[in-house]
Amino acid sequence: MPGTARRSSSAETCTDSLGSLTRRELLVSGAAALAAAALLPGALQAHEGHDHFDLSEAAKIGLAKGKLVYVSPLKQDGSESRCHGEVWYFFDAGAVVIATATKGWKVRSVMKGSAKARIWVGDFGSYSGAKEKLASAPTFLTRAEIDRDPGTFERLLEAYGNKYPEEWGKWKPRFQSSHADGSRTVIRYTPIEA
Repeated sequence: MPGTARRSSSAETCTDSLGSLTRRELLVSGAAALAAAALLPGALQAHEGHDHFDLSEAAKIGLAKGKLVYVSPLKQDGSESRCHGEVWYFFDAGAVVIATATKGWKVRSVMKGSAKARIWVGDFGSYSGAKEKLASAPTFLTRAEIDRDPGTFERLLEAYGNKYPEEWGKWKPRFQSSHADGSRTVIRYTPIEA
């Protein structure tokens, strides 16, 4: 079971033009930029129409220590689909992130517009043996989306290497080649409610 920083020419231009600013203009501009940057995440979140959701302590502890999460996409009426499965994951910027088969049901459900999923946190083995245990596991609803940022995949590789060291020597090349050829896709599950 399984980023490279670029220099911006506008940033260089901005740096080159600092010589003509007075110290006061520079400080005022810097303070305004910091204030705008502090408001940006909230503005983007409000713009996207998603409220911030804090996970329960049990979910946070489980995500920090666990090796598996269990996923089920939600149907349009909010009920769980009949598809359920355990999966490797890493927690990245407040979201559960996985890399899974592009032709698999997790990716297909997102591509078909099933933008919500339920996640359970725990290490109960395969889903078929975990059904009963999931009733008492920490759980939350998520907004599911395809994550095409190459940096996310690089962080996933590093996190998986740390989290699954026994299996990673065998799986890392498979993840890399299948992601490169498009047969593996990264999904980001952002918590939205309990």
